[in-house]
Amino acid sequence: MPTPPKKRGRSKEGRRPGVRKKSSNSVIGKEFDYLLQLTEEDTRLLHRYKDIMAQGAAGFAETVYNYLFDNPDIADVLYAYERGGGNIGELVRGMLAHKLSLLNGNIDEKATARSEQVGRAHYRHGVKPVWALGAYRLFLDHLQHLVDTDPQIEQQDRDAVESALIKMIFRDLAVVTEGYWRAAVEQLTDQRDELGFEQGLAGEILSNIPQLLWTVDIESNRISYASPGTQAFCHNELEAPIPCFYAIHGSERERVLTAWQQVLDGESVQLEVRLTPDESEERWFRLAFYPMANRRGRVLRVHCLMEDVTDLHTDRERLEQLSTQDEVTGLANRALWYDRLASALAVARRNPGASVAVMILDINQFKMYNDSLGHAAGDELLRQISQRLQKVLRDTDTLARLGGDEFGIVLPFLQDAERAGERVAGEVMNALSAPFSYEQKELCLSSAIGISVFPQHGEDASTLASHADSAMYRAKWNSVPYLFYEAQTTTSAATEQLSISGQLHGALERKEFELYYQPKIDLASGAICGAEALLRWQHPQQGLVLPNRFIPVAEQLGMISPITDWVLDTALAQSRAWLVEGRQMPVSINVSARSFQSPGLVTRIEQSLKEAGVGGSSLEVEITEGTLMADLDKSARILKDLSDLGVSIAIDDFGSGYISLSYLKRLPINTLKIDQSFLENMDRNSKDAAIVRSIIELGHNLGCKVIAEGVEDEGVHLQLQELGCDLVQGFHISKPLPVAGFHEWLSGSSH
Repeated sequence: MPTPPKKRGRSKEGRRPGVRKKSSNSVIGKEFDYLLQLTEEDTRLLHRYKDIMAQGAAGFAETVYNYLFDNPDIADVLYAYERGGGNIGELVRGMLAHKLSLLNGNIDEKATARSEQVGRAHYRHGVKPVWALGAYRLFLDHLQHLVDTDPQIEQQDRDAVESALIKMIFRDLAVVTEGYWRAAVEQLTDQRDELGFEQGLAGEILSNIPQLLWTVDIESNRISYASPGTQAFCHNELEAPIPCFYAIHGSERERVLTAWQQVLDGESVQLEVRLTPDESEERWFRLAFYPMANRRGRVLRVHCLMEDVTDLHTDRERLEQLSTQDEVTGLANRALWYDRLASALAVARRNPGASVAVMILDINQFKMYNDSLGHAAGDELLRQISQRLQKVLRDTDTLARLGGDEFGIVLPFLQDAERAGERVAGEVMNALSAPFSYEQKELCLSSAIGISVFPQHGEDASTLASHADSAMYRAKWNSVPYLFYEAQTTTSAATEQLSISGQLHGALERKEFELYYQPKIDLASGAICGAEALLRWQHPQQGLVLPNRFIPVAEQLGMISPITDWVLDTALAQSRAWLVEGRQMPVSINVSARSFQSPGLVTRIEQSLKEAGVGGSSLEVEITEGTLMADLDKSARILKDLSDLGVSIAIDDFGSGYISLSYLKRLPINTLKIDQSFLENMDRNSKDAAIVRSIIELGHNLGCKVIAEGVEDEGVHLQLQELGCDLVQGFHISKPLPVAGFHEWLSGSSH
């Protein structure tokens, strides 16, 4: 029969399960021999008549076979044995062989061990001792009949043989039964040892886990079990039903008692409470109660768990904060901003006449600073911007960083939203007008603001934010500080921008770009001393497109660098052509902030000069103050390298930025270009005239030439001449012309 798997562990005496001490069988055998008075004469008689008594074994086997299967319980065991791969026939024959072996009269230790093993096999396979007793009874009946009737057994030996048989069968039955119970006891011992081992292991585990565990017996209201950790935590003061109850924060105890009542009603409950163990710092713990009820639903005991979740609670609070707060600036984030906007709109709907203004603010120069100075500088700049913006807003207003360099403002509870929007936009521009600082660098910013108003421009948060965003992009597109949302204008501007962005790709390859040239005139001599190259796009459907319509799109699409390279090569090639014609005509080109800060600019200009076959004196590079201020140290290195090539440097729109004079004197500047805005009212506004005079004097003191661009009438021309300006350009002299038109102008000019 198959043997079931053995259990792990060792018995109390250290033996492996199922292994007996060798001396036990001989002791048991001698005890039984003594009690039964089994003598050598008995064993000789059995041995003498064994062959005679073995007669009829086949018939006895059939009797035993029928006996086994007539008993349903025995039959179930046999069928299970067969299903497990055993052979019932071999089993019955084995039982018969064992019983017939008793007729040998052998009672030595080896024979005793075999009988004991039969008992162990009975236990393994579930054969009860009472079933074995029945089989022995049948065997004895069979043998007694032979002894009484077989003539081969002498008459005077019949009683002695029968007595010997009874003793031998009783002896074997006793040894088999002893083996059965030994196997049972050993298994129970092994199970007890295994249980003790597992209990010890469980104790070790429970001693080392951070959770506190205990069980409450509801009938007695006593703690029936407490883990070692619980006992240590509560200093063995295990008051039922909740140890350390008075260490729970006073405001939390009522919640715990309510939860316990729910548990007594059969509900599992979890809650988090604050505890102050040992009068130390307050910590958060999770309590979990699991009731165990009988079939009628009555709670008999409750298993309880308590664990320290302070770190988890802190992390959760941090995550909740991060979900509504911008990590860099500490302002509200996009999600919280939209929530505050929705709340402001709900209040406005309940108050007739109330309004809400929504503002989207974008920082124009942020990407340039972030790319050139690094993300640490960008983050610091965002923090400084947020601090300034907070100072111009009310406590009831909401300022948020929506992402990147974009900020959102909600102005609730307004009666005149448009007026409030204009006022706040002006205060925002003033707040951002002063230079920012980073690592002793002065950084200048400007912004574009879009404004939408509830209910005129939309009824819900999403629509109002979208319309403010559209107005912001329109303000950026038109280079104005702020604009309110206008449905028709915004739609047409967006449509135009989308159209331009789709057609700008491939414009270089299709040769749709063209340079126009505007002459520069020396005021003292009246001679032409150079020309500014101005980019135009000959659009196949729209005709001539000016730079202010497509250059911002080109910068957004990352196409400005190849366009700048084309302008550089084309302008220098034209300067070379004029030189061949006998005209010394330096050309000026505008370099955007992104192109100026990009690596390899100086190398690219040097290469272009060589390819055109001209010297550095044929080129002037125009850059704005804002471009220089992005990184003055880096700008100074680039300008020095350009100056070493002989290239002239001009600061465009001078006076509109915030460049420090202390930095200006360090830079190799050749020309200052007065911003056109100062010339528009110069003949009527004495302050503008004073600013122009100051710029001219400053330029001359720095050893620079000064040029005024945008000169459109004779009065300004003459006034500039009186103020000592060096050069002029503008429509009063000539509008920008294509190459052919410029040649005609040169031919007809008296200059």
